[in-house]
Amino acid sequence: MRIWSLHPKYLDAKGLVATWRETLLAKKVLEGKTKGYTNHPQLIRFRNQKAPLERINQYLVAIFEESLKRGYKFEASKIDRNFCGSQISVTKGQVEYERKHLLKKLKDRDPEKYEKLKDLKSFEAHPMFNVVEGDVESWEVV
Repeated sequence: MRIWSLHPKYLDAKGLVATWRETLLAKKVLEGKTKGYTNHPQLIRFRNQKAPLERINQYLVAIFEESLKRGYKFEASKIDRNFCGSQISVTKGQVEYERKHLLKKLKDRDPEKYEKLKDLKSFEAHPMFNVVEGDVESWEVV
């Protein structure tokens, strides 16, 4: 499971679809509707919030909006939009780790997208994340 801290505009088609599906799975975990993945490290930052389900739904909105820009048909009803927006902190080290991780994936999976992104020195974070100083997050499996 990978719930990217990066802005979804950087993801290739496979990455965006996978993030949508994996975040929906994470939502089910937080709702207590599945027994799998309950201890997955990617859920820690959501579980540490006062309203984890609101945050996961907020995360899904940006993924959904990116899907619309690309002409995909993600199911809007999967998102509960009854939430107050809030930001979660993410470290610069985490964003940089994910930038490198994504570029490695794109090099094989989507060389054209890789060529467009490879020279960018930094990537924007997903809109709900506030980037702060720090190393790779402690929950990341390096």
